[in-house]
Amino acid sequence: MTSLYLVDDHRIMREGLRVLLSAHGHTIVGESADLTTALADIQKLKPTVVLLDLHLEGRSGLELLADMRLRKLDTRCVVLTMLAQPRMVAESLRMGAQGYVLKGSAGSELTHAIDAAVMDRRYLGTGVAELAEQSRALDDQGNPIERLSPRERQIITMVVKGLSSARIGAALHLSPKTVATYRSRLMGKLEVHDVPSLVRLAIQHNLLEAA
Repeated sequence: MTSLYLVDDHRIMREGLRVLLSAHGHTIVGESADLTTALADIQKLKPTVVLLDLHLEGRSGLELLADMRLRKLDTRCVVLTMLAQPRMVAESLRMGAQGYVLKGSAGSELTHAIDAAVMDRRYLGTGVAELAEQSRALDDQGNPIERLSPRERQIITMVVKGLSSARIGAALHLSPKTVATYRSRLMGKLEVHDVPSLVRLAIQHNLLEAA
């Protein structure tokens, strides 16, 4: 019997997972939509596997992966998400996820991923292996920051330093709405979903040191 902890910001999703996974003999020991609560619970409850969504109301599940790794927790993690993005797959695996399954997959894929995680094996759901390969191909092409225009490079540097759209706009003589458009576009180019991921990417490629 495997003990599981659910991290997802949609209650109906968590309820559905409870039904599915309980039917397969697993025990759900806790759940949360909040990363801070989830981390505290995981340290206390010590579940075998965490099922983790990556998009959590303005925060990224990658933050929890980073915290679990920092604290050297024994709990394994399987990402269950809608995010079919090469870099999200690569970043999740790099930060210690044992599996990556897309929401909408068959329930059997999730149970296979959990079983693999318990045995300390990696499991990539349907289509995910291809995404991981795409990420490796992008990495082989060099620094992804190079895809950005000079203006986008200016804005990403200011974003990762913590400046608001209003302050960036004032400094560059742009409206906050225009800054937000630039930020959305550059995040799309870099295939990152939130500011914490953007910051990690900028640090990884020494953008702040070059600024």
